[in-house]
Amino acid sequence: MLEELRLRGLGVIEDATLELGPGFTAITGETGAGKTMLLTGLGLLLGGRADSAAVRRGHERADVDGRFRVAADGPAARRALDAGADLEPEGDGASLVISRAVAAGDASGRSRSFLGGRSVPVTVLGEIAEDLVAVHGQADQRGLLRPATQRRVLDRYAGTEAADALSAYTAVFAELAAVRAELTEVTTRRRERMQEADLLRLGLAEINAVAPTPGEDRELKALVDRLGHIDLLTRAASGGHEALAGAEDATAVDALGLLGAARRALEEAHGRDPALDELATRLSEATYLLADVAADLASYAAATEADPAKLAHAQQRLADLAGLTRKYAPDVDGVIAWAEHAAARLAELDGDDDRVDALTARHTELLATLADNAERLSAVRAAAAERLERAVGTELAALAMPQARVVVAVERRPDEHGLDVGRPDGSRQRVAFGPHGVDEVELLLVAHPDAPPRPLHRGASGGELSRLMLALEVVLAGTDPVPTFVFDEVDAGVGGAAAVEVGRRLALLARTAQVLVVTHLPQVAAFADVHVVVERTGNTTTVVAVDGEQRLQELSRMLGGMADSDLGRGHAQELLTAATDSKAATRA
Repeated sequence: MLEELRLRGLGVIEDATLELGPGFTAITGETGAGKTMLLTGLGLLLGGRADSAAVRRGHERADVDGRFRVAADGPAARRALDAGADLEPEGDGASLVISRAVAAGDASGRSRSFLGGRSVPVTVLGEIAEDLVAVHGQADQRGLLRPATQRRVLDRYAGTEAADALSAYTAVFAELAAVRAELTEVTTRRRERMQEADLLRLGLAEINAVAPTPGEDRELKALVDRLGHIDLLTRAASGGHEALAGAEDATAVDALGLLGAARRALEEAHGRDPALDELATRLSEATYLLADVAADLASYAAATEADPAKLAHAQQRLADLAGLTRKYAPDVDGVIAWAEHAAARLAELDGDDDRVDALTARHTELLATLADNAERLSAVRAAAAERLERAVGTELAALAMPQARVVVAVERRPDEHGLDVGRPDGSRQRVAFGPHGVDEVELLLVAHPDAPPRPLHRGASGGELSRLMLALEVVLAGTDPVPTFVFDEVDAGVGGAAAVEVGRRLALLARTAQVLVVTHLPQVAAFADVHVVVERTGNTTTVVAVDGEQRLQELSRMLGGMADSDLGRGHAQELLTAATDSKAATRA
């Protein structure tokens, strides 16, 4: 549950802290006092969109902090730990702090989000909010008019059985869509695929005729460069050998001869000076090294000879390879890689007939499985619809709508090209199918016994929608509970005895969850376990929990606008006494 909410620099609120506990908390105050800012702040903690215009004038940013108590092994704690958040152990639970900071003057609504002291993307707050708080307001009532929302309400009420059936259905639906897309691609583009296969065969035939090997182009370029300059290489090697060792008939002094003369000169003084002996040793090493180089140059010159035929063959081979690299890749290695990919793609294209047969068989198999899963899901929904009708009808009777009832219609739309699904009577029918099954779910309101069932957007007033929303939440609370429910003026359009019943049902819901209600109705506020008043004095807004005489004054203000009226306080006392007695009787 939400234990504390603190807001700084948000709208009309300079700095306010709201401490909360279990049970039913009513939040009241004059219009414009700042009640909406409390919910705006809570919305920011739950991943809502940030708006820099909401930052209070004179503040660089708005800060919102919320401290939630969560089950140590619950889904919220697990999500927080997965995001790297720190949890503070508290008895048999844990404390989780969520913070949001919104910068002023930033049109993009830039903000920073923190979960358990760790900076996280705002989307993480939205994900963890699903396990913490359910917020309902006028917009949620409008959302209840949408068919998709009504289907989700029924599935939520049906519980794990519907969730499992829907999961099985959607998994097969997704695979069927993939198979159908692949089958369509293969059959409708057969001509293009045949043309692609012909082009691949031509390319592979051309490459196989040349049969390149990895790195062959680089090796051939080096060979052509060497054979094309064979005379230069021979002259260079011969000239180097003559300079080192001299020619056989030459009289000029060569490098080895000079080294030999130098070595003999040093040998005459051998043993006279260690320094000179070391130089003589180095001179001997140089002589051996140059002798080896001279021999190698002689061998190279002798082995090097012109080979016009080999040069012509290498040049032609390079030309053949160049023809491939112009078409398929920048170099021979790339050509080889293209050929490998083309061979694999050609095998795929050549197997089109086999693929069509396999895909067609799989498509038929998946349709049968999808039909079975659709029947199972429809049966679960139909059974849950009957239970939901009875449960919501009971709640509506308690909310001063004793003659009204809700019909949960689960129907199928015929489609001759759709899915062949069995009916409860054993017959079969072709129906349209989609990602959520073959059922169209609609909530219909029967206002009184003689009235026909009508869609909510045609048959329900604002007050009736408010009570229907509350009835649904009371019914759904036991099937998929969240720790905290927040209602933002869902009692709009309700008054008199109906308002008393709304307060009573909210108090009933608060027995299993934390309930926060922003309301203008004293009949609702009287049922609260804690009454919080938002007051604005000048530019300052305060949030105060009231009790005793102060609570009577607030209820009196809400009743007639005269907080100091004895008559108003007497009426307020009657409301409180009646609400207290009602809650006590319910607990008994």
